[in-house]
Amino acid sequence: MILIIGGSSAGKREYAMAEYGFAEADMADAVLDDRPVIYNLQDLTARYPSDIQLLLPELLKKQIVICNEVGSGIIPILPLEREIRESTGRLCIMLAQHAEKVIRLYSGIPAVIKG
Repeated sequence: MILIIGGSSAGKREYAMAEYGFAEADMADAVLDDRPVIYNLQDLTARYPSDIQLLLPELLKKQIVICNEVGSGIIPILPLEREIRESTGRLCIMLAQHAEKVIRLYSGIPAVIKG
């Protein structure tokens, strides 16, 4: 599994399509199904913030997991938003530990940070 992270609109999906040959039809938007790529992981985590251990095995079956960076910036005021941010960060840590490659995109420029 390859984990691609970066800021919102940093070109993560476009990079996955260009670099690994995936089409838009191969990509699931924050849903777990049989498509090989999932993006907007932070939105999936927002729906199940206390269930990241249950999400992990299914995400590890994906070829590519794409997530927006959520750990920078202002700390959310609402407790639920802080929990979602924390859960997303912890899930990304677990995914990165298992990933064969981790790539961070900065303005469309990939930086391999693992693999």
